Amino acid sequence: MTQSDIDRQWWKEAVVYQIYPRSFNDTDGSGVGDIQGIIERVEYLDDLGVDVVWLNPIYESPGADNGYDISSYRSIDEQFGTMADWEELLAKLHERDIKLIMDLVVNHTSDEHIWFEESRKSTDNEYRDYYIWREGRQVDGEGGPHGPSGEAPPNNWESFFGGPAWSYDEQTGEWYLHIFDSKQPDLNWENTEVREEIYDMMEWWLEKGIDGFRMDVINLLSKPDGLPDSEDEDALVVGADHFMNGPRIHDYLSEMHEEVIEPYDAMTVGEMANVDAEQARAYSADGMSMAFTFDHLRLDFGPNGRWSHGTFELPELKRAMSYWQEGLGDEGWNAVFLGNHDEPRILSRFGNDGVYRAESAKLLATLLMTLQGTPYIFQGDELGMTNYPFESLDEVRDVDTLKNVRIAREEGRFADETEMLDVVRRRSRDNARTPMQWSDEEYAGFTDGEPWIPVNPNYEKVNVEAERENRDSVWNYYRRLVDLHHESDLLVYGDYDLYLPEHGELWVYTRTLGDEQALVALNVSDTSTTFEPPDVVAGADAELLAANYTVDADAVETTDLQPWEARVYKLN
Repeated sequence: MTQSDIDRQWWKEAVVYQIYPRSFNDTDGSGVGDIQGIIERVEYLDDLGVDVVWLNPIYESPGADNGYDISSYRSIDEQFGTMADWEELLAKLHERDIKLIMDLVVNHTSDEHIWFEESRKSTDNEYRDYYIWREGRQVDGEGGPHGPSGEAPPNNWESFFGGPAWSYDEQTGEWYLHIFDSKQPDLNWENTEVREEIYDMMEWWLEKGIDGFRMDVINLLSKPDGLPDSEDEDALVVGADHFMNGPRIHDYLSEMHEEVIEPYDAMTVGEMANVDAEQARAYSADGMSMAFTFDHLRLDFGPNGRWSHGTFELPELKRAMSYWQEGLGDEGWNAVFLGNHDEPRILSRFGNDGVYRAESAKLLATLLMTLQGTPYIFQGDELGMTNYPFESLDEVRDVDTLKNVRIAREEGRFADETEMLDVVRRRSRDNARTPMQWSDEEYAGFTDGEPWIPVNPNYEKVNVEAERENRDSVWNYYRRLVDLHHESDLLVYGDYDLYLPEHGELWVYTRTLGDEQALVALNVSDTSTTFEPPDVVAGADAELLAANYTVDADAVETTDLQPWEARVYKLN
């Protein structure tokens, strides 16, 4: 690719910062983060240099899944503030040229949404077809604990949160589909009225001035005719082969883009599990700006999937990430991320959160900012925040963790409580949801009250105040990399080429744009490792663009890279 070939889009050149409002900053002492807390920290975001804030759900919600169960799409949940607070936040961000994208869930609503409350009143209610209702299957015997005697769920699909993807409703004697929690019934996208309601709501938010949407589980919208049983009963989630990437998903997203997104030049990022590069290119053709894909986040799954622990080697991670770097070509765009509100902390998962906490946090930052695509920083990663050391399930708030642990216990999948807690420490979504660590004051300066979830005990050392005062800190390294990303078309648009794919410690790649080239060398290990440059760049004069150790930058030569050392060279 050359400079003249670049398809420039504002969202390709942006750095995105994800805010989980519940845990970001609390100003009223409730123990729950709020919108005024974000407003109070807008200058912090500006100092870091980010271009876009992705705001996790703040809509009215009963909170069964921390806001991903929306009961009113056009209202702000009172625990976060008011619509006037939100409008102030939008204005404050836009004053600093920071865009705002809202997290939007349109695969399902809360069971307390007016649509569902009406839907379950009777089988002929005008909102009945807004959701997916079916009669159960007649079986001999009790039929299990989920419905009346002699009746089983309509098919064998499972929920991502464990158990059947169906719940029985006694009032109407039918079952409703919920791919997630029972309080999150799936919308029926076959219904034209549902789609029109959703598009009208999205346009309402865009008219208020937002810059786009992060689309939760967007590739689950289309379900196949007849809702057949899945034949893959050994799948991590039975039925996913039917309700992921369904038969009319491209029709729906193309329609959404044409009617809502395109007129506003809005950014859309789709959360999409179980897609390959060819499918992602098809979603891009539908108008989706980019997709979150999850191959690299499954490498540490164990024999029982996400709720057991496995291990992986660096070549596997390189293959997973490089597949997407190389596979989208000019027909798609990557969302580059290592973690978010649903995943463990990136430092504890992919780095070393002990002796080499700062070094490995900086290496991971280097990776994020030098791969092709739009980089995403999850709140606290710029400090080197780590997983929480859970000692008891009493410290866990996540419905997903609690439900899956209960099921795993019932099925005897944990040898003992020690193994259970080890899995929780490694896997729970709560690892990313502990409060942002602003200072070494009580509760890390997050709140004056009792926080809704415990604060990581390492806050006295790892916090914003300490990081900003130290010129060599993780935070200051992130800030410099954000600046570098903004200054370099090469690091945004350049082609990616991987070297040494099977090396167990080194991750080496080049970025190339016309006559310009950069080399990235990462030692992803706890030991010093000899780096021999690829022949195509060996001995080249170079300018050191970034490094997390003090190094001589005159040329690219054979050298020993220190534990978790990262270097980025501009080749002359």
